[in-house]
Amino acid sequence: MKRTLSFLFHRATIAGAAILVQLAALVLMIGRFSKYFPIFYVFFSSLSAVVVIIVATGRSKSAYKIAWIIPIILFPIFGGLVYLFVGKTKLSSRMRRKMEKTRLLGERSLAASEPILADLEEIDPRAAGQARYIQNHAAYPLYRHQYSEFYPLGDLAFPAMLKELEKAERYIFLEYYIIEEGIMWNSILEILARKAQAGVDVRLIYDDLGCIFKLPKNYDKKLEALGIKTERFHPLKPMLSAALNYRDHRKLLIIDGHTGFTGGINLADEYINVVEKFGHWKDSAFLLKGDAVWSLTAMFLAMWEYLRGEPDTLEDFMPPRLEHLPPNGGFIQPFADNPLDDETVSETVYFNLINRAQDYVYIFTPYLILDNEMLSALGAAAKTGVDVRIITPHVPDKRLVHAVTRSYYYPLLKSGVKIYEYTPGFMHSKAIVADDRIAVVGTVNLDYRSLYLAFENAVWLYDTESVLQIRDDFLETLQICQEMRLSDCANISAVHRAKLSLLRLLAPLL
Repeated sequence: MKRTLSFLFHRATIAGAAILVQLAALVLMIGRFSKYFPIFYVFFSSLSAVVVIIVATGRSKSAYKIAWIIPIILFPIFGGLVYLFVGKTKLSSRMRRKMEKTRLLGERSLAASEPILADLEEIDPRAAGQARYIQNHAAYPLYRHQYSEFYPLGDLAFPAMLKELEKAERYIFLEYYIIEEGIMWNSILEILARKAQAGVDVRLIYDDLGCIFKLPKNYDKKLEALGIKTERFHPLKPMLSAALNYRDHRKLLIIDGHTGFTGGINLADEYINVVEKFGHWKDSAFLLKGDAVWSLTAMFLAMWEYLRGEPDTLEDFMPPRLEHLPPNGGFIQPFADNPLDDETVSETVYFNLINRAQDYVYIFTPYLILDNEMLSALGAAAKTGVDVRIITPHVPDKRLVHAVTRSYYYPLLKSGVKIYEYTPGFMHSKAIVADDRIAVVGTVNLDYRSLYLAFENAVWLYDTESVLQIRDDFLETLQICQEMRLSDCANISAVHRAKLSLLRLLAPLL
């Protein structure tokens, strides 16, 4: 009974009910004025026709356009209106001004990147072109690699995170999609509260929708009372709004501007396998030390200003240069991607890596929901002799999304791509590595929501030891995976194949 009441009065339930009421009110309004139905029909059908033209001529991906156009045509009275509420991907003038400030914060660091880019140009012009793209279109500079470490499991990263948090002297910044009370978060929170009391500037951003069933009501106020400045990203409101589409999927932990963590893990117990939800949770984290962490810091402060509306002076957060770092070669370039600037940075980085690979491309992704361009790029690479392998989960966290993921197996396998499922449980790691030279690790999934609708972050790596660590983890993980065969995908009924086709068609809206 208590659980039922809790669900009924949960703010997510209330917000969902309010949105349904708004839709119902629209239906009743049309019904109330039924004698004017022909006028309503003509007006809303005309609106939907205009919306279809806007969608068809917009800059969105073709698959995203088709996924919206079909329901708009099928339901002309409501389809166009619903799209205008929740489907449009254009910035309001207020958001545009804020996002422009975000970009300017990153551009301040670009001048120092030019000599480093020139050095990479001499070593590998193709890699330098990729780094220049990230610099020019995401406004994040290239650095000489100082120190990084890839953790193949959240279990292994967690002790290192606690250890580094204890060293904080000036500030701690955290930005996560999911936070949930338990061993992992409570251990971190104890350090954050203690550090805040000692005068350390502690700030936290969490995605409100990602945490809506994970954290108690008014949890941000509880954290503020502990001295932890807290912001919720795009809080859920009881109204139809395009803001619901845009989520903060980034994972950042920054300490004093010189030490940072990112990767796939959120701050909840399944990510360190102290509780089991979907079998063994295979995830990864990535540690950076040195100058490159400054990009993570600028990334966080830009988001903080976007949410809080309080500008910070970047120079106040400049870190001291770390001494005695282990000698490391190569180059490193952290970057962020946002869905509101008409530039699909993460996807372009993935395209370039796949298209330029000569020997192999290995990919970890929990979700495999591809547009035609990515499907063609992976298939073309395999057809030209590149060893393309992808690891996905065997145990799903979302059955519908997993079904869509599996619907892409057949065309990929037919092209020569090798696909493996992680049999011990759910595989949540997001990384891609090629030719022992280049890798990308971060928060980006190979699906529409991650590539086009979420705020994401990642790290581009060239010729670092951590590139080989990612490769080795992939090869070791293969030993406990099940390879998928064409025969696994071919022997399905016509009805099931039709369901999969429909799911793929609507996949951009999932």
